[in-house]
Amino acid sequence: MSIAGKTAIIGAGLVGIGWAIVFARAGHDVAIYDSVPGAAERALATIAARLDDLAQADLLVDAPSVLSRIRPAATLAEALAGAVYAQESVFERADTKRAVFAEIDRAVGPDTIIGSSSSGIPASIYTDHVACQARCLVVHPVNPPYLIPVVELVPAPWTDRETVVRTRALMEQVGQAPVEMTREAEGFILNRLQGVLLMEAWRLVEEGLATVEDVDRTVADGLGLRWSFMGPFETIDLNAPGGVADYAARLGPLYHRIAASRSEHRVWDAALIEQVEQQRRARLPADSLVPRSAWRDRQLMALARHKRDMVASEESALPADTSGP
Repeated sequence: MSIAGKTAIIGAGLVGIGWAIVFARAGHDVAIYDSVPGAAERALATIAARLDDLAQADLLVDAPSVLSRIRPAATLAEALAGAVYAQESVFERADTKRAVFAEIDRAVGPDTIIGSSSSGIPASIYTDHVACQARCLVVHPVNPPYLIPVVELVPAPWTDRETVVRTRALMEQVGQAPVEMTREAEGFILNRLQGVLLMEAWRLVEEGLATVEDVDRTVADGLGLRWSFMGPFETIDLNAPGGVADYAARLGPLYHRIAASRSEHRVWDAALIEQVEQQRRARLPADSLVPRSAWRDRQLMALARHKRDMVASEESALPADTSGP
């Protein structure tokens, strides 16, 4: 089961731009709207540059055709007209999203599914007041979604099951990797996992046990290498001769002691933030943040190309199916 046809992108910031590329790359017509005058038109220049980058990285064929499928919309109603799917990507505030969903509700068609790019705010907080609530859910990407395919699907209590099924099919059809929560929890899957890692990262620096650079290196040159192609459960399953149960028996007591030593979860206070900020700015001056972000995207492109080729190689090595009908 899949969804085909026009897609509306509501919000022309970085996330909206990323979503426009995802859908247009998959062959969908895309209308992009932003309440700030001229923002959707300006977004096209950024999209064109991103598409050129993808083409140069051998991750896209015929960038001009992809760009031609993306058009700015003058109004929200124009963007939503005839859309089978809409992706809201406005500012991450519940009151902002509530207002936007009220506007969407007045203009959206009777069958359009509305996904929200919320990073951690459950949809129940900002869709309880709209008539289209059964067709609303969180569809949270990782930025940029055209390079990092995982997308979290989080239904509100009133989201129809069919909405989730159709959205999952759509995400697979446009090349994303959907993961699904059975019910709402603030932060969803990705940020709840990342939050635990960040909590310990900040604590290691706060207690003077390690520098910011060495914490980053531990992930970049250690944990992250495995995590770029397998998750934490598969990682530990392969890290003990007898699999995950053997790993738990061997290292479970260590992790229990670590957890017990962190019974208090403190917020990052101003002094600690300043300490980390100073270490990061010594490593990367503020005026280098933008070019370093571009470097990050080039590394992601190289990784995406490698993973694409790795999957193709594995598929070509599989024996042909000669069983017949």
